[in-house]
Amino acid sequence: MTRPITAGVDGSEESLAALTWAGREAVRRGLTLRVVHAWRFEPHEAFDAGDRDTQEQWVRDAVAEAARTVTERHPGLNVTTDVLAEGAVDALVAAAADAEMLVLGSRGHGPAVGFLLGSVGQQVIAEAERPVVLVRAGDEPAAEAAGREVVVGQHGDSEDSAAALRFAFETAAARGATVRAVRAWSLPPVFAYSPGSLKLLDEAGGLEPYEKKALAEALQPWRERFPDVPVVEHVEMGSAGQVLLAAAERAQLVVVGRRAHRTAVGARIGSVAHGVLHHATCPVAVVPHVTHT
Repeated sequence: MTRPITAGVDGSEESLAALTWAGREAVRRGLTLRVVHAWRFEPHEAFDAGDRDTQEQWVRDAVAEAARTVTERHPGLNVTTDVLAEGAVDALVAAAADAEMLVLGSRGHGPAVGFLLGSVGQQVIAEAERPVVLVRAGDEPAAEAAGREVVVGQHGDSEDSAAALRFAFETAAARGATVRAVRAWSLPPVFAYSPGSLKLLDEAGGLEPYEKKALAEALQPWRERFPDVPVVEHVEMGSAGQVLLAAAERAQLVVVGRRAHRTAVGARIGSVAHGVLHHATCPVAVVPHVTHT
């Protein structure tokens, strides 16, 4: 099944930047670009906002105009548009389910700080079953220049980060970029040691060699699948979020995994993904950990 790259637009500067990013990515991957907008009829007593049909036509015209800005840049790109008559979160989560990735805009805190993630964006990222990419207003194609890496966080065993690694390698292959795979580690508290864990560490020669071996093993199947993608293995002591952000200072894209964390008040993103989303200066892809493709 060939999925499109889907961009959610709402007329804002940041959503148009996301649409532009999604158009470039669709061209690289040879995929269709789907442009969607979530809309519900809202009459207004204070002024004439038009009837339902009038409002819907305004919205459809605006979405079509946004799509035209992409087709003018990429004449050969297949672009479709949809106006989804439901709430933003439900509409975008449903759109993501049928997409290769969902691309959304996000306002930045400032020129040197990352994303201002609203409630809709947080809910969509937490609930989507496919990768969600956040793009800031002002994102420029020059940021994807040669030499900038696709940085991806790796943790746990090979399966834990498989979805994020796959996304990173596919993206790097489409761009001719290098993958920098980052694994952070820290000294465990004394009570975490056990005879079994100590034996594993002794066999690996210590903590850092153990972490390097774990990263190499997680990367091996993706190196074999994408032999032309250069890879940098980055193992560093420190908190996962801080190490990943430091490695991403000159990245063209940061990829982080997300497990399904559900609480009494619903799904949440996870601390590492949350930190990267709020402080990265380049686009960020949040990839859910799933067992199916």
